Amino acid sequence: MILFQDSLQQSMTKPTISLLMPLAFAGVFLLSANPAAAQKQTKSVTVAKPALVRTTTRKETHRLGYGGTLTLIGAPDGSITIEGWSRSDVEVRAEIQMRADTEQDLDLLAAVNGFVLDEDVNHLRVLTTGMHDRAFMKAHAKNFPKKLLGLLWKIDYRIRVPMAVDLDINAGRGPISLSNVEGNIRISSPQSDVKLEFAGGTLSTTIAAGKVTLKVLGRSWHGVGADIKVAAGDITLELPAGFSGDLDADILRAGEIENSYEGLEARDKPGITKQQVKGRMGSGGAFLKLTVGDGRICIQKQ
Repeated sequence: MILFQDSLQQSMTKPTISLLMPLAFAGVFLLSANPAAAQKQTKSVTVAKPALVRTTTRKETHRLGYGGTLTLIGAPDGSITIEGWSRSDVEVRAEIQMRADTEQDLDLLAAVNGFVLDEDVNHLRVLTTGMHDRAFMKAHAKNFPKKLLGLLWKIDYRIRVPMAVDLDINAGRGPISLSNVEGNIRISSPQSDVKLEFAGGTLSTTIAAGKVTLKVLGRSWHGVGADIKVAAGDITLELPAGFSGDLDADILRAGEIENSYEGLEARDKPGITKQQVKGRMGSGGAFLKLTVGDGRICIQKQ
C-alpha cells in the first residue's frame, strides 16, 4: 500500500491532462434508439454500503475574465450548481464523499478521487479524476487495489463564475442547476434533473434520462436561442407574460405536449398539436427548440 501511495504522489505532481478523458457519453442522445436502452445504460449497480464515510471540502479560486470559458468534467455521481456573480473570478467549491470499510482504504480512495485544475489564457478546466477514468488509473495508479474499484463515491460541485461566461459541462448522474449566467453554454448528462434560469445566450442541453426546466427571465431571449433534448423524460418551459420568441417542440415517439401559455400561436404547419409545435409568442425572436424522445413537454406561464 505504501509503495502505491508514494508512486501515486510522484506521478500526480504533473498530471497528464490528456489522460483525463471525459466521462463516457457517446450515444447518450440517440433519439432513434429504444429509450429503454438509454435508461439501461445509466442504471447504477447496487452494492452494499461500506461502514465508513469520509466527506472533505476543497475550495479553489482562480481569475477568469468576462467572456472566458469554464470547462467542467464532473464526477460519475454528484450535483453541479453554477451561479453567476459580479466578480471576474471562478470559485470552485467541491464536497468529496467516499465510502470504505477502513481508514486505510479511505486514504487510498482520497489519493485518486478528486479534481485538478488546468489553466489557459481565459480558459479554466475543472477535471475530475478518479476510479471511473481508466486512462488516469492506468497512468497514475497501476497498483490500485481492485477490491476498491466498485466503492461508491461522489463529488458535489458548487461553482461561482462571471455572469458573462462560456460553459462546457460534461456531467455524470445527479442534479444540475445553472442561474444568472449568459454565454455559449453546453450541458450533457446521462441522467439528471436540470434547472436553468436564463435571460439569453446560446444554450445546448442533452440529457439521456431525466427532467429539464428552463425558466426564461426576460420578455425576450437575448442571444441565438436554446436547444434542449431529452431522450426519456420531461421538459418544462416557463415563460413570463408578454414573451416574444419562436418555439419548435417535438415528441418523437411516445408522450405529448401540454400547452397552457396563452400567448403561443401557430407560426407554421402543423401549428400546435399534441406531438409537434411550430409556434410564435408576441412578435417572435430567438428560437427555443425542445425535443423529447419519450415523455412530456410542458409550456406554461411563470
